Amino acid sequence: MKLITEKRELTSKLFRFLAPIVSILVALFVAGFLLLAAEVNPAQAYLEIVQESLGSMYGLSETLVKTTPLIFASLGVSLAFRMQIWNIGAEGQIYMGACGATAVALFSGIESHSLMITSMFLAAFLFGGLWAGVAGVLRARWRVNEVIVTLLMNYIAILGVDYLIYGPWKDPKGFNFPLTAQFSDAARLTEFFDTRFHSGFFLALFCALLMYLFMERTVWGYEIKVIGSNPKAARYAGMRTGLAIFAVLFLSGAMAGIAGFSEVAGLQHRLQHGISPGYGYTAIIIAWLAKRSAIGVVIVSFLMGVLLVGGDSLQLSWQLPVAFVYAFQGLILFFLLASDFFVHNRLKLVRGEHHA
Repeated sequence: MKLITEKRELTSKLFRFLAPIVSILVALFVAGFLLLAAEVNPAQAYLEIVQESLGSMYGLSETLVKTTPLIFASLGVSLAFRMQIWNIGAEGQIYMGACGATAVALFSGIESHSLMITSMFLAAFLFGGLWAGVAGVLRARWRVNEVIVTLLMNYIAILGVDYLIYGPWKDPKGFNFPLTAQFSDAARLTEFFDTRFHSGFFLALFCALLMYLFMERTVWGYEIKVIGSNPKAARYAGMRTGLAIFAVLFLSGAMAGIAGFSEVAGLQHRLQHGISPGYGYTAIIIAWLAKRSAIGVVIVSFLMGVLLVGGDSLQLSWQLPVAFVYAFQGLILFFLLASDFFVHNRLKLVRGEHHA
């Protein structure tokens, strides 16, 4: 007897709908054992996650603050995924976007708020896009694997920003901390309700709407899907696949770069060490969970924001390490990947052939 896999010819809509829900419930169940091992009651921990992230104006505002960069970065990653291009460099692109926005904020001398914010946005867009565009050129021209290039460029971007804030951009009045001088009021996004919640969230929703219309209602959005599913047929149809690969990676990096802009202009008001706690890597999980849908990205980013804020609360209340939050994210992705496999395949036990 041996176990084989075979493709499902037809999968019911109910099964496809229930599979991810069951996967998340299983992830919660397995994560419960990790909590028990840390001598934490899983039911109390999950209840605290919900209460701390959604049960007050402060908690909800913090959840939306974390949701904002996740939407930007995840939109970029999901756009690349649409063409079967694996942009693993959103983390570095966030840093480059923050770097571009900071350069404008510190050295442009612009006093108009609207002009300053627009210039910072465009700088972040270009810095993030061009950073990812390097991988686009290498992939389109010489077929260099974009996974390796974008992953390695993360480290170059992060360490490059560290060089600036430990060196030439370091605030002389910052008591030797690795950070730049604070931005002027003109370089700050509007905040609401006496919280850290800022207008970057509404910009993220607007970008998600544009991405949805772009992917679902335009010819180029259709071409991206065709090139991703069948590059040979796309070339035969006259589509310029090389240019499309560069353009998609440029736009993917640009969206992640805007996440860096929203963090420095809306939240931190300066460039400093560790401006992103791994948002670019979390965006890969979100893009996969959202099935590369722009609307799905918004929903999953919000749920991930709930988990991040709740996880911060668990660290304070139960002295849990931040690794638990990352382990939980990994469990969710693992079981969702498993569910996706079983949606499209099934296991079958067959008799092995006997040879004389």
